[in-house]
Amino acid sequence: MSSYYLEDFKPGQIFTSSGRTITEADLTMFSMISGDWNPIHADAEFARGTRYGQRLVHGTLGIAICTGMLHQIGIFEKSVIAMLGLREWNFKQPIVVGDTVHLELEILSVEPGKSGRSGKLGRRFRLLNQRGEVAQEGDSDVLVLTHEGARQQQEQSSQAAQP
Repeated sequence: MSSYYLEDFKPGQIFTSSGRTITEADLTMFSMISGDWNPIHADAEFARGTRYGQRLVHGTLGIAICTGMLHQIGIFEKSVIAMLGLREWNFKQPIVVGDTVHLELEILSVEPGKSGRSGKLGRRFRLLNQRGEVAQEGDSDVLVLTHEGARQQQEQSSQAAQP
């Protein structure tokens, strides 16, 4: 899929990624990177005694997977400027090793900026498991170039490359 610019988005649009199965390596690597070795993630015997009966994947790994799946969808490849934040992120269902998840991204709002070069998109992320259940969801605004902003950026890059 090619990049979308601000004018290409409309509230209500939904973009869906392909699936990705969560592995033991994902759980372990995220524990190593984050330093979070809570027994619910790292101790199979402890986790067996919880209401889930098994280890859970870190909730924040779900957020990271969502943002990675944006790249796979490809709509922000050349147009994104910056993620502006996350709001009201909710963990609805646990994620466990072996779950296959995919991202459903809904455009909530499109707000042109004052300069005409960029604007803000309101987005809702939904991370769904293989049963179609929402495992996590939350909102995130992002600053995106307009077609004109991309053209101006390209011109500036071309001029800077000339000796």
